[in-house]
Amino acid sequence: MTSLFRFLAFLPLPWMHRVGALLGWLTWLASPTYRRHFKTQSAQAGYAFHEVRAAVAAAGCQALESFRVWFGAPMPVHWDGLQHVEAAYAQGRGVVFLTPHLGCFEITAPRCAAHFGQNHGPLTVLYRPARQAWLRDLLSHARERQHMKAVPTNMDGVRQLLKALRKGEAIGLLPDQVPPEGMGVWSEMWGRAAYTMTLGARLALQTQAVVVLAWGERLPRGQGYCIHVEPLGHALDPDLNTAVAQLNHAMERLIRQCPSQYLWGYGRFKQPRQESGT
Repeated sequence: MTSLFRFLAFLPLPWMHRVGALLGWLTWLASPTYRRHFKTQSAQAGYAFHEVRAAVAAAGCQALESFRVWFGAPMPVHWDGLQHVEAAYAQGRGVVFLTPHLGCFEITAPRCAAHFGQNHGPLTVLYRPARQAWLRDLLSHARERQHMKAVPTNMDGVRQLLKALRKGEAIGLLPDQVPPEGMGVWSEMWGRAAYTMTLGARLALQTQAVVVLAWGERLPRGQGYCIHVEPLGHALDPDLNTAVAQLNHAMERLIRQCPSQYLWGYGRFKQPRQESGT
């Protein structure tokens, strides 16, 4: 399986996206649950299927291009809003990068780490270890790279995120991921209650870190990616529930910039899982 992953990583990007688009539609046809999640969530956001049908193919592209990000050669990347990251670091209070499941979300952290790590220290990202030991070891190695540090979703990982912010470094989170039960609150997204992680808001409020929004747009015809960066635009409310709602609305704002590249099939409104934790 490892050999297959590494083979996929070296496909030319245009071919990778063609194969990925086919994979996306095969998944759509094969999974009624996936289709239900896709249609329910996109309709909740106010989109008819024809307005977001391109997101079916985009999901397959995202799955394959992740192997290229982890194991392959660097891909062409352009920046939009680079000055906002420099301004955030200049405040010396730490930076919280928030990225929804939009576009090539795997590319934002390693490229930010590569671009800013030498001058501003490593970027620490939170990830959920795979259940299979071989895949866990493989992805742990893939996500650990120069100027980037991956920490697990447990209390030790949270402590490392907090430590990084207090040193004036940056962390990266996917705030639209449904956390385990007890690690989030019910907060509105697309006008409906969604179980939402509090970690990003709590860390930002506790350290006064600067919140920066980022996402990687997939450019047409395999031309590469554009990493869009923008400030949150306002201070987080000191009330945690209100702050979490503010971040949900910020994610909505990003997603509406390119709804055809969002993972509408992700079960955003699902019940949180119970976890026998670490």
